[in-house]
Amino acid sequence: MALWDRVKESASTMQTQLMAKKNDLKSGAFRDSSMAMCALVAAADGTIDPSERRRVAQLIATNEVLQNFPADELRRRFDTYVDKLTADFAFGKVSVMQEVAKAKKKPAEARAVIQIGIVIGGADGDFDQTERAVVREACFALDLPPHEFDL
Repeated sequence: MALWDRVKESASTMQTQLMAKKNDLKSGAFRDSSMAMCALVAAADGTIDPSERRRVAQLIATNEVLQNFPADELRRRFDTYVDKLTADFAFGKVSVMQEVAKAKKKPAEARAVIQIGIVIGGADGDFDQTERAVVREACFALDLPPHEFDL
């Protein structure tokens, strides 16, 4: 199977698993952690151009699992995290990773945050090494084994 097909299949599988848990994913910690995860994936290479920012914001707005929350609130949080990362990536990453760690107390939410990172990372068909690395780091912040997600 080609890499492109595996990425699409993995993202699709993760989205299906997320949909099955949608009703359990309504906490503020999950909201904050998932938006922080999206920002980390979007800025994984240390930069985020306006078109990439818009694309990820569009993915957030149309993701059925995230529709438990008002779209404008999700966008505001995503933009805040991206701004921290673009101002000073290394320092911002520490702060944003702390937001990701908020979901650690509930394993189902923690797994969902990682799955959202994989869905966002794989949405363009190229879940590249920098995106994989930041999702792997998030696994450690959430006390989850990266191999559980093929990372």
